[in-house]
Amino acid sequence: MSNITLATLGVVLAAVLFIIGSRAKLKTKTLVYGGLCVAIAFVLSYIRLYRWPQGGSITPASALPIFVYAYIFGPAAGIAAGTAYGLLQLIQDPYILHPFQVFLDYISAFAAWGLAGFFRRNISLGILLGGAGQIFSSFLSGVIFFASYAPEGMSPIIYSLAVNVTVLGTNILICFLISILPQVRRLIEHLKAKALQNDY
Repeated sequence: MSNITLATLGVVLAAVLFIIGSRAKLKTKTLVYGGLCVAIAFVLSYIRLYRWPQGGSITPASALPIFVYAYIFGPAAGIAAGTAYGLLQLIQDPYILHPFQVFLDYISAFAAWGLAGFFRRNISLGILLGGAGQIFSSFLSGVIFFASYAPEGMSPIIYSLAVNVTVLGTNILICFLISILPQVRRLIEHLKAKALQNDY
């Protein structure tokens, strides 16, 4: 990416987090951590192990920073960060068919990562919940807007389910497997303790 592109994305990220964070009444420290996690996730999203022609990629755990952020700061903060990340994805690599499709694929799907914040004691379960939310949103988009891509004779429901479970499910599985590693768990718990040490 060029320096201009990076600067533009940085401004957009800061603006989105500020607007969403203000409405969610998030603290400054929470917003700073959110900006860092979204930035790390966005950089990781450029490392694509596989890219689906109609959008969606398998990456090396690009969702994990958002999941960790939601785990530390809760669902409201996580949904705000996921939404900001989704808007950056929309700028980075848009695939637009309809405004509601944009909402399902770029807003709702990534905001769902914030659901991981409902599991403040078990990040692995949070990853499964947030991942399921993303898959469901993208599944609806696939059924409604991508039915024409289904092979002849295949139900759009089966097609959308197969594509989203294969692509998004693989991303979620990667994040889940990394999260259950003892070393990673200890690191996440250390980050959580440091981030929240002055909040109680």
